[in-house]
Order: sequence, then C-alpha cells, then structure tokens
Amino acid sequence: EGARSGSIGPIFRDREDLSAAADLSEAVRDALAASQALVVVCTPATPKSRWVDREIELFRQLHPDRPVLAALFAGEPAEAFPPALTAGGIEPLAADFRATGDGAKLAFLKVVAGILQVPLDRLIQRDAQRRVRRVTAVTAASLVLVLLMGAMTIFALQSRNEAQRQRGEAEGLIEFMLTDLRTELRGVGRLDVMDGVNERALEYYQREGDLSDFSDDSVERRARVLHAMGEDEFARFEPDTEQAEGYFAEAYRTTSSLLRRTPGSPDRLFEHAQSSYWLGYAHYLQRNWGQAEEYWGEYRDLAEQGLASFSDDGRWRLEAGYANGSLCTLVLHRDDVEGEYARTCKLALDHVQVAAAADPDDPGLASALANRHGWMGDALKRSTSLEAAIRSYEQQHVISERLFLAEPDNAQRVDQLVRAKLVLAEALAANGEREASEQVRAEALPMAREMVERDPENRQWREWLERFEKIN
Repeated sequence: EGARSGSIGPIFRDREDLSAAADLSEAVRDALAASQALVVVCTPATPKSRWVDREIELFRQLHPDRPVLAALFAGEPAEAFPPALTAGGIEPLAADFRATGDGAKLAFLKVVAGILQVPLDRLIQRDAQRRVRRVTAVTAASLVLVLLMGAMTIFALQSRNEAQRQRGEAEGLIEFMLTDLRTELRGVGRLDVMDGVNERALEYYQREGDLSDFSDDSVERRARVLHAMGEDEFARFEPDTEQAEGYFAEAYRTTSSLLRRTPGSPDRLFEHAQSSYWLGYAHYLQRNWGQAEEYWGEYRDLAEQGLASFSDDGRWRLEAGYANGSLCTLVLHRDDVEGEYARTCKLALDHVQVAAAADPDDPGLASALANRHGWMGDALKRSTSLEAAIRSYEQQHVISERLFLAEPDNAQRVDQLVRAKLVLAEALAANGEREASEQVRAEALPMAREMVERDPENRQWREWLERFEKIN
C-alpha cells in the first residue's frame, strides 16, 4: 500500500539477539511477511551472519516481486554483499553510502526511491511540489536511520574489533543526522521530527556504557547531540527549561574536559565555546542574569582566544561577533544595566561585517549580518534615537528579503524575514509613520500565520504573530 500511495508506512527492525536462537523468531517472520521492502545494511561483517541470508531468502520466498535494497556502508560489494543477496545472478539495487560512492545524501535518496518504487529524479527535482516531497523524504530519513542504527548494534556484538568498526559506521550516521538531515529538516520547518532521532542517538551512547573507551571525537559528537536536544527543547511552545539546561550542563562538562586534554586544538576550543554559549542561553531564558553573564563572558573569551590563535580560520571572526552579540542581548534585557548598549552591539556588528565582507556570497554570513543589524537597531532605539534604529532595521530587512527571495521555501529564511518585518513595523508605528508600518505589517501577517499553522508548537512564532496583531 505504501509504495502505491507514495508514502512510507511503519518500519520494522529486529531488536532480538539472534545469536542465541536456533531459527528466525516468529516476530521476524511476521514482520517480513507484512513488509513491502527489505533494506540490507552491507559491510564486510554482513556475509558472516547466517541470519541476514535467512531473512533475505524468506523475504524473497514470500514476496518475489518486492524490492530488496542493499545499503553499502563499508568494503566492496564482493566482500560486503551476503550470498543470498546476489543468488541466482540477481543484481540488487544498491545505495552506496561510502564517501567514495554515492555519498550519504544521494544514497539515502536511492533507498527512499527504492522503497517507494518511484524514479530517483522524481525525488530530487525542484518543482511545484518540492516542499511536500522534501518533507516526506527527510521524515523517512529519520525512520530509516533508526532502522540502520539498530541493525549496526547487532553486528557490534561479535568482537571488540568488529564493535569498533560498527561504532565508526554508527557514528557516521549520527554525523549525518547532525549535519545534512538536520539542515534539511530546519529548512522545511520540521525540527520536531528530530526528537526521536536525537533520542535514538543518545541511547546509542548510553548503551555503550563507559565513555572512556570512546575516542575524543566520539565524545565530542555526543556533546553535539546534547546541544541539539537542548536547542530543540527551547523551540517548543512550552519548553522544559530544566531538562534543556541539564543537556547543556552535561555537554559543558564534556567539552571542558576535552579542552583540558588538548588545549591547543581549535576544534576542542570551538566546541567548548558552543557549550558556554548554550549554557549561558539556558540561564538567560530563565532570567538568571549573573550566570548568563558568566557563561557568555567565557564564550567571548574563548572566541577572542580562537581569533588571536587561529586568525586564518574564518569561523573565529564570526564567533567573536556572536559572542559579543550575546552580551549585547544581555545588556539590552537586564533592568539593572544602564548604557553600553551601542558599544557592545556595535562591536558584534563590526566582527560580523568583516566576516561577511570576506565571503559576500555566503548566505549564512549574510544571515548573521542581518541579525546583527537587528540587534543594533534595538540598541539604538534604547540609547540613541528611534530614527537611527529604523535605519538599522531597514538594513536588516533588505538583507533578509534578499535571502528569502533566493530560497522562498526555506523556513529559516521565512523566519528571518518575518522577524525583520516585525521589528521594522513596530519601530515605524512608534515613530508615527503609520502608513509605512501598516504596509510592512500587511506583507508579513500572512507569512506569520502560515508559519504558526505549519508548526503550532513553535513558541517564538506564536509570540511574533501576537505582536503583529497588536501593532496599530
């Protein structure tokens, strides 16, 4: 039914330890009988498992006309494909996840195309239905990746060396989830799909037990999973701030320990800077101003250390802008701090302007620059004049609109443009420019309403819509 309707139904993955059984369990047999497709994770360890061959043989006996898909993660096909996969001269549809093959993104699309039994180009072409197909594909990605990670843990039981091999493959999937998949989901405004994926990734580390056996890179990757989980928690309409703070505190302890081990590593410095930012952000949202200032001050110091030590690495210039921008945000929201608004926010803007000028075609840098103009507008509104603030808000609006027009289906671009229109409309109204304010408001209201309809759990979007409706 799923293949005919163009959607993917429930996915079964075997959770049993088959090495202790005499034959396939009844649950596995029932699942194979009900399955529309079979995905086989292929590595040099796969042919050594008799259960893989038995599951393939049984599936083909039950469903000779249904697809058996090979997902190649390591080794060459001759050493990674189990005998049953190529029995009788069959050439299975293979998705090559190796860096030297299709790569993770294209290979994943091949697997989805095989499951849905649709042409590959139908999934990747950009047409009027692009956003709907994209949501379907990235949602399916989270489910398929959970299946693949579960299969990998079975193979890791065989021996220590084999466990290390499988650990590398599982962490490669986690890396994919933290980068490509997360970017795709953020682009379509569906980070809620990441909840199960984040939890599955964290369970992987918990199941492995003592983290002392992990490499520093693996431990650092776990910290990034914790960052992602905390960030997603704060995006909810009613976030659990204590749980989010717990994620960030654990990540902070981890990255702090890693930095002490290798103080000269730019990557360790960078990751600990991210932990300092997120833990400060958790305290900022709870209005714990002193603790927020402590962690954001550390974030600024780490960013300036990186800028001084690794000046050829452009990310440190941007981090210095972000760090000073965090402190700019703090002084704008604290009731017990007076002055210094424009100075702190201008320093953040200057850093980001330098970074953006070095690569004017980078949309990420342009986005960061638009945000800094917005915060500069807030500072000017509070410390100088409303007219000066409006000029900064207009700069933010111009950049945000250009980015949106280049990627109108990207939820992040919509988010940024709606925020730019909101602060500009509010400032114009406060300055008595009613007609100009109403024009900006009228442009933004449909966009804001569509955002809330798409993700009603997004607390920030609901607050923005309420503010738009109050402008008069």
